[in-house]
Amino acid sequence: MELRIDPDSAVPIYLQVVHSIKHQVATGKLKPGEQLPTVRELATNLRINPNTVARAYDLLDGDSVITTQQGRGTYVREKPDSVHLSRVRQEELKALMDGAVGKALSLGYSLDEVRETFDSQITRWARIKKA
Repeated sequence: MELRIDPDSAVPIYLQVVHSIKHQVATGKLKPGEQLPTVRELATNLRINPNTVARAYDLLDGDSVITTQQGRGTYVREKPDSVHLSRVRQEELKALMDGAVGKALSLGYSLDEVRETFDSQITRWARIKKA
């Protein structure tokens, strides 16, 4: 399992882990029943605190994305239904937007500037998709 963490992101690291795992489940990169790394293994691989991974796993378990079997490990739950997949995709999009807006605000752009730029980019992409 490959996860990328951006320590400079406005999105907290535990949420980056959550969003990354949800994305991999929603896109089929992580299959139902597939075992995830232990908290300690993932923390070591990502060079983050094990408590951060534990927090992410707790949220994922609460969202019925993963399940932990005492003494056996942590696994991806059976494939979520289409409603759940849609929610995962929506959450991922919100995380992307939060990151972009947060970064823009931290660079001194106003909300109006961000909104205008997003609107113009959406219009631009709509034209490109039609072509």
